[in-house]
Amino acid sequence: MKPILLEMKDISKEFPGVKALDRVNFQVQEGEIHALCGENGAGKSTLMKVLSGVYPYGSYDGNIFFKNEECNFKDIRQSEELGIVIIHQELALIPELSIAENIFLGNEQAVKGVINWNETKKRTKELLKVVGLKESPDTFIKNIGVGKQQLIEIAKALSKDVRLLILDEPTAALNESDSINLLNLLKELQTKGITSIIISHKLNEIKQVADKATIIRDGRTIETINTAEITEDRIIHGMVGRSLSNRYPERTPNIGKTFFEVKGWTVDHPVQKDRQVVKDIHFHIRRGEIVGVAGLMGAGRTELAMSLFGQSYGKKTSGDVLKGGQLIDVSTVPKAIEAGMAYVSEDRKTYGLILMNDIKENISLSKLEKISKRQVVDQYEEYEQADSFRRTMNIKTPSVTQKTGNLSGGNQQKVVLSKWIFSEPELLILDEPTRGIDVGAKYEIYTIIHHLANEGKGILMISSELPEILGICDRIYVMSEGEFTGEVTKTEATQELLMKYMTNSKGDAE
Repeated sequence: MKPILLEMKDISKEFPGVKALDRVNFQVQEGEIHALCGENGAGKSTLMKVLSGVYPYGSYDGNIFFKNEECNFKDIRQSEELGIVIIHQELALIPELSIAENIFLGNEQAVKGVINWNETKKRTKELLKVVGLKESPDTFIKNIGVGKQQLIEIAKALSKDVRLLILDEPTAALNESDSINLLNLLKELQTKGITSIIISHKLNEIKQVADKATIIRDGRTIETINTAEITEDRIIHGMVGRSLSNRYPERTPNIGKTFFEVKGWTVDHPVQKDRQVVKDIHFHIRRGEIVGVAGLMGAGRTELAMSLFGQSYGKKTSGDVLKGGQLIDVSTVPKAIEAGMAYVSEDRKTYGLILMNDIKENISLSKLEKISKRQVVDQYEEYEQADSFRRTMNIKTPSVTQKTGNLSGGNQQKVVLSKWIFSEPELLILDEPTRGIDVGAKYEIYTIIHHLANEGKGILMISSELPEILGICDRIYVMSEGEFTGEVTKTEATQELLMKYMTNSKGDAE
């Protein structure tokens, strides 16, 4: 039996109005990949922030032992000195700096205060080779994709002589091939003696790489299971306290007439001249219909969505948007909202929410005139409206005066949906609406989407998860290299057919 590398005993942590951790116990053996599972808000990230010193000693109860020594970390630097390195879900890289500068930021290769750039670039090349990247150390972070950025975060961790690597939702923003590369890297690092803790909502990935999985629910430890016992059903039951026999709610569609059409929609890249990212797109949506858009990363799905919603992306946008057979003006976000459109961004923390504001202020923001008299917000009405959404959307919070940034990812997503439902749209564009949230919260959001469709609203849903597209959409458009390469109904759609269209150009698909 391998020795215990990490032991956390009776860890409790409270925030105002919320007990995030309640006497949690957690053990990790040397050299293993240990998964930490639980619903959004279960306490996974909080536990890891306690371990890494983000929440310092004295702000929690309980004890931490690393290599049999008790640890009282005052900050993250102290934990890193022992080789405990955490990579957060939101990457901490600086886009305007080079790969080398990012890897050694705060850990500069310097003599008497002078950085040795030759040594910095030499070590960067060595680290990039370990994580499987061939980029130049001088490449700016802003010029590489999210998948490679995640690998650079791991290279940064390796530069600190990591013993225990903590990854919080490392594949949440990655496509399938990048996810596989990262998981393979974890297995490779394991052969070199590096222990990993991985937080992930992708249960198939946990089953693929984890030696053990610890499940926590509502801030309490439920159980720890070995590789042979890891099944998706077992993990789900532990996470939510019940079985989910069907991942997608049952629904009988009641689809009406076409009310929204896009014709000849073309969008140029905002920076790169003569590059079209959306090319002559035509599609329609009927009332009560959930229409999916499938495609690989870089296919142009988000660019299409953002350009339609107030031309928030791109240059030289052309084409027509019609509602009820009449041309509508979507040239600005206010005009798109006025025309009955809403857009739930794939990046809720950057584009969907003001994290420092409370829940009620975020919800009312999309249509302040609904709760205003003579341009003055009726704060009582604002509270009542937001509290109604808290109840109907099952937002887990003691009050709508809670800061939105303190909510879990799933509850933040419900606030974003509430905000746009408050604006009373006829068409909702949902871009990766369940990214980074657990299976229980996903089911709740699918139920909300079904309810909106049953009210006669049109839904345009972008998702990188093909089972999700197949499970919830009535009709699916497939996008590749800025073009729609296929259109399939729910009854004829399969993962193989969608993948065929996703990997072909328009001409090849035809």
